Amino acid sequence: MKSIQTDILVIGAGSGGLSVAAGAVQMGARVVLLEGHKMGGDCLNYGCVPSKALIASGKAAYGQAHSAQYGVADAVPDVDYAAAKDHVADVIATIAPVDSVERFEGLGVEVIREYGAFISPTEVQAGDTVITARRIVIATGSSPLVPPIPGLDSVPYLTNETLFDLRERPDHLLIVGGGPIGMEMAQAHRRLGSRVTVIEGEKALANDDPETAAIVLDALRGEGVEIEEGAKATEIRGKAGAIEVEAEDGRVFKGTHLLMAVGRKSNVDRLDLGKAGIETTKRGIKVDDRLKTTNSRAYAIGDVAGGLQFTHLANYHAGIIIRSAVLGIPAKAKTSHIPWATYTAPELAQVGLTEAQARDAHGGKLEIVRHEYSHNDRAISERTTRGLIKVMVVKGRPVGASIAGAHAGELIGLWALALANNMKMSQIAGMVAPYPTIGEVNKRAAGAYFSPRLFDSPWVKRAVRFVQRWLP
Repeated sequence: MKSIQTDILVIGAGSGGLSVAAGAVQMGARVVLLEGHKMGGDCLNYGCVPSKALIASGKAAYGQAHSAQYGVADAVPDVDYAAAKDHVADVIATIAPVDSVERFEGLGVEVIREYGAFISPTEVQAGDTVITARRIVIATGSSPLVPPIPGLDSVPYLTNETLFDLRERPDHLLIVGGGPIGMEMAQAHRRLGSRVTVIEGEKALANDDPETAAIVLDALRGEGVEIEEGAKATEIRGKAGAIEVEAEDGRVFKGTHLLMAVGRKSNVDRLDLGKAGIETTKRGIKVDDRLKTTNSRAYAIGDVAGGLQFTHLANYHAGIIIRSAVLGIPAKAKTSHIPWATYTAPELAQVGLTEAQARDAHGGKLEIVRHEYSHNDRAISERTTRGLIKVMVVKGRPVGASIAGAHAGELIGLWALALANNMKMSQIAGMVAPYPTIGEVNKRAAGAYFSPRLFDSPWVKRAVRFVQRWLP
């Protein structure tokens, strides 16, 4: 058995783990990185990257079929589904070197391509190697949650880990789960020529603001995506090419392929956490606001920490670990400024509190400001006027923002900045945005906060009349 001693041991080479390893080693720490599966983790290989690549293929097909509004004749797109998957594979391959073993070994990280399991609070065994570490960072991510629906184990089904290997376009894709993954893949496949039915037990896009989510859902339905809400799957039956999903209320949905997209589960099974004194919850590893586990030498970051499950959150967590475990600077993680986006068309984005959450938290102190895309000149010129931004404001400061519309994922970044730095609406209003851009909707929303204070105030009108009387 081989033995290694190190300063930082990182378990998992997904986005968060790679960020910790790269930052720590470049600052002078000794770093060992374990990965028993694919470098880059879920995001690169099965999640963010391939899904956005397939969405781009769907967007291209949709653009061909809906170009007449721009003075270019519509054309029926000739979709080659296998070629679209080649595009997905090429995108992954282009990004992969950044996450490769070679790159990290070049930085000075010792990379071991094995899964790791604790054998003591400070020791992890990976294959024939035992690593003793001063600090351990668990970054093992999450994997698709497959619920125990009767019959599912006897029917072929897809998850995000197998969907991108599919080479033949589904004739009718059934998707169980109406969250971001389900809705993104529903629209992409519909645009690529599949019939699609989304089967959701409660409300689709339920974690987002209902008003902005409705804009997205209406758009998807308008494209032909069948969205069945309140349809809890209770039985699945059939065979390849002929699958049925029966809901609790008796509805039966028939299709050729089945995608399970009901959520994620934290990857903890291989770790033998009990030997390290690390406790878990129903959602993942138990951590405090410093991302420390119940073992004072071990941290958990990203999906496995049991909170929000976003790549950018894992990267944010990595920054917290660099400050605390590498530099020794106290640092705490928070989530109030963490944005998220669903990359449908139109996009859907959120940061901070939704309207309902803000009303519960702040009551009568809350003000809601709104601006519709239909008033934005760039949106008009590009015919992307379906959209809305609304900002929740308390005492002149934003506490949340909800956006549905073109480039919502880009626009939400400004409000994430505002929440992270406790900025005032006056600072957003003072920004000058280039004209014409979709980005102006942010400034217009801030302006909507001040408009009634300036234009509807009798005091302001009296003051202006007084000033005008005395100005030379």
